[in-house]
Amino acid sequence: MPSGDAARAMGWRQDRFSRVERGYYRVTRDEVLDLCAKLGVDDPEGVAEVARVAGEPAGTGWWAAYAPKVSEAYLDFVELEAEAETIRIQHPKVVPGLVQSPGYVREMHSSARSNDPESLIAIRLARQEVLSRAKFHGLIPESALHAQFASGPGLMRDQIRKLLDASEMPNVTLQIVPLTAHPAYGSNGAMTILTFRNPWTPVASVDNPMGGSHTYDPEQVAYLEAEFDNIASAALPVDKSRDLLNEYLEGLHK
Repeated sequence: MPSGDAARAMGWRQDRFSRVERGYYRVTRDEVLDLCAKLGVDDPEGVAEVARVAGEPAGTGWWAAYAPKVSEAYLDFVELEAEAETIRIQHPKVVPGLVQSPGYVREMHSSARSNDPESLIAIRLARQEVLSRAKFHGLIPESALHAQFASGPGLMRDQIRKLLDASEMPNVTLQIVPLTAHPAYGSNGAMTILTFRNPWTPVASVDNPMGGSHTYDPEQVAYLEAEFDNIASAALPVDKSRDLLNEYLEGLHK
């Protein structure tokens, strides 16, 4: 149905319908159901999911309290991450945030260029709740296990225990990218790929010092998915990754 006909069917002006299409105008749950019925959308599951989101009050997630304290880009990412069904993360330098121990989180933000590092610490730890429901696949550089902190080696032992505990979760896949892997793997920076319930499209996020950027573009997402799979192919299998973590924990790795 042409957009003009759809607008008339809903009793809306064309400019309002255009803003709805571009995501600039919020619609209600009932309006979603009515519009989909008039358009003849044959996807009950997808319609129900869009109606569910439309029915939720805006700005009510736990992250809303931090809105004045962090960048809009970061807040957008946190909201997307909280809704994700699957999360794939690769970082070339550090342990990914969703599986960082509290001590590691604090160390990572101790020198952050922020007027409120405590808020950043709180947000990162709160984000980890998503592991209670989403499927997570993390690629961790072995070099991250060699990090040294002023607080002493106990911090890294706690971090390795955190990784081992996470690796036992049925929805978590952890792989170590070994020191022997070619440096080309992961050399283009950190990435996160999020997938969602039908009908939402996947999102890919690339880190940068200003909070990162994310894209919905199918070609860009597919490119980063292929890049993630390429790095995963160079990583150790899950069982060997766990063995290596235990070696580090027991001080046996040389």
